[in-house]
Amino acid sequence: MKPTRLLMLWLGVLLAISIVLGALQALDVALPAYVSRINWGLLLALLALALLDAIRLKQRPSPRVTRQIPGSLALGRWSEVRLTVELDFPQPLDIQVFDHVPSGLCFENLPLTMALQPGQQNFIAYRLRPLKRGHFSFEHCEVNFPGPLGLWSDKRLLNLTDHTRVYPDFARLYGGQLLAVDNWLSQLGVRQQQRRGLGLEFHQLREFREGDSLRQIDWKATARQRTPIAREYQDERDQQIIFMLDCGRRMRSHDGELAHFEHALNACLLLSYVALREGDAVGLCTFASERPRYLAPVKGTGQLNVLLNTVYDLNSSQYRADYQAAITQLLARQKRRALVVLMTNLRDEDDDELLTAVQRLNQQHRVLVASLREHVLDNLRETPVQTLPEALDYCGTVSYLNARAELHERLSAHGVSVLDALPRELGMDMLTRYLSWKKNGTL
Repeated sequence: MKPTRLLMLWLGVLLAISIVLGALQALDVALPAYVSRINWGLLLALLALALLDAIRLKQRPSPRVTRQIPGSLALGRWSEVRLTVELDFPQPLDIQVFDHVPSGLCFENLPLTMALQPGQQNFIAYRLRPLKRGHFSFEHCEVNFPGPLGLWSDKRLLNLTDHTRVYPDFARLYGGQLLAVDNWLSQLGVRQQQRRGLGLEFHQLREFREGDSLRQIDWKATARQRTPIAREYQDERDQQIIFMLDCGRRMRSHDGELAHFEHALNACLLLSYVALREGDAVGLCTFASERPRYLAPVKGTGQLNVLLNTVYDLNSSQYRADYQAAITQLLARQKRRALVVLMTNLRDEDDDELLTAVQRLNQQHRVLVASLREHVLDNLRETPVQTLPEALDYCGTVSYLNARAELHERLSAHGVSVLDALPRELGMDMLTRYLSWKKNGTL
């Protein structure tokens, strides 16, 4: 409980009057005796009123507050939280509400001021924007309301426990369900290449059409029907995709608000959504994290929810990426041939270790190494050089990028596909590569 501005104003006025009266008495200025008595009377009256106001304020019941918060929030997107306030009091009352928002969530429109109406439910709302993923607990809500005379205000801390989870920004993924997959992907900017050759899985028999290859003719069916019958093929389904996600310290670099790890995770979810719609199975394994996680490849759109619940509280760590150990564990778990997408940030010091590990993996699986490139490196390479420090920065950047490109070339020379992309472009580039392999039957 603390004094209001009204009480402080009255105290200031009476204190100023007391100072003036004391100064006049010190100067031997004659004043009527009742002036001093009136001043003391006003001061005692103010103290009595303040005491009465404090007692009545303490006797007031605390308001009842309930919080309506979504069970899941999307990283970086604004969401609304509604508070319902009720108070058993016969008169309207102006109060101030402040919800204790956990660290990692930014908010707008707090604290909130509202006029409570007696016997009614009163609604207020504010906005939340998550800055990191994970599980968040709301434990308290603070209510500040004045006393009957307005001399004191009481701050009540109410226990109000709620929980929510912050997931990667999956709203973009679910938005694609309203459109055909091809149309949705074209709106996202995915570059689908023209199909070369035929698919690998038999789909159905149909009448021979102009433009069909003679290799498609089913001669037995043609003999039975006495008309040319062709086999129709479709892209191979029921394939498996496994994401190897690096959670080490290299993925903590930032491009804008999001770290490279967040960009990699969003790209992983985006490709998972498309692959599951295409009938493939999707799995995940992490390495260089505090608690490595493994999710076996499974088909079906429900796998996306399982994947989201697996990674929503996954964060990058300070550990160094051990590619040899991670690939050894994956080879022990994954026996069937799959497309393994290794998502990391390659450096020149990875040369020997990474090459040896990826060669082992490439003997059994199709491997795509998705390497994130810092945007600041491109900016430094394109910045005009005018001073000695700028020249040193430029030379160091070019040397680093050349060593990195040499590592990519060595991987490509050993039959390993490499995707060098900026973080914000990683998802689209991975989709383009996946769909290209899918159409060409080389996945």
